[in-house]
Amino acid sequence: MPVIEVKDVEVCYGDLKALNGVSCCIEGGTVGLLGPNGAGKSTLLKTLLGFNRASQGEVRVFDRLLPKEALAVRMQLGYMPEREVTSPKVSAVSFITYCGRLFGMSRVDAMERTHEVLNYVGLGEARYRKMETYSTGMLQRVKLAQALVHDPKLLLLDEPTNGLDPQGRIEMLELIREVAARRRVTIILSSHLLPDVQHVCDSLILIQGGVVARAGSISELTAVLDRCYEVRIRDNKENFVTGLSSAGFTWIDQQDGNLFITTPEQTDPKSIFEIAHQHSTQIRHYRPARHSLAEVFIQAAAKEE
Repeated sequence: MPVIEVKDVEVCYGDLKALNGVSCCIEGGTVGLLGPNGAGKSTLLKTLLGFNRASQGEVRVFDRLLPKEALAVRMQLGYMPEREVTSPKVSAVSFITYCGRLFGMSRVDAMERTHEVLNYVGLGEARYRKMETYSTGMLQRVKLAQALVHDPKLLLLDEPTNGLDPQGRIEMLELIREVAARRRVTIILSSHLLPDVQHVCDSLILIQGGVVARAGSISELTAVLDRCYEVRIRDNKENFVTGLSSAGFTWIDQQDGNLFITTPEQTDPKSIFEIAHQHSTQIRHYRPARHSLAEVFIQAAAKEE
């Protein structure tokens, strides 16, 4: 049974159609919800929470119809919103305990679970301070903790790395990967950042202009390109590329220092090594080239336009 089924869903804000016939099916794993700002990502998440009522189509989560059975669904999912939801004048312990109580836990159980999830997200003794003293990274950890306090089966994460420095981003993404792996929780990570999605997710749904532009596993969407290779050589690049051109190869000098080489049809890729040897250089890096998520994103955007 799919965790989420969305069929031909339309959601409107007045005359603005934020979702325009969105359909998708999620059976588990970690799914990236990718798209530019304003594409409809947050609208879709709020529709899955039952906050938005679809003007057309059907939404099911855990085979429960939304928004009719929204309360039953919310008991099994955790939501980490993009905007701040914490209370600056209380501590993380008090806030997360309160969240646990909202899910029907006794005070003792809620307190015990609070310390468990705060330990899990790496918030130390600062948990007893008022949250107005917290850094952005600490507040993001608290938001993740409140989404986990009731041990959900589904996590909806809306821009979880917002406002974090590079180190904080990596730590948050590693936490999300660990939640997915150890707790076997289905995760939907909404982001406009390609590296975040590629770092964490197994598959993605690309939303552009309120419609699903592309969907599938990341391995499929970033498949190997036919007869294309990424190559880095030690030295003598000018002579090497001259040799490539003479042999009928085409090449592009990339910004990262690699050469993007396309071999002629019916040509053995080993010829690249032979050309390097002929021009007194060595190949230091060699691998088949793949589509990038950036290319997938740009192609889908161009198609939609």
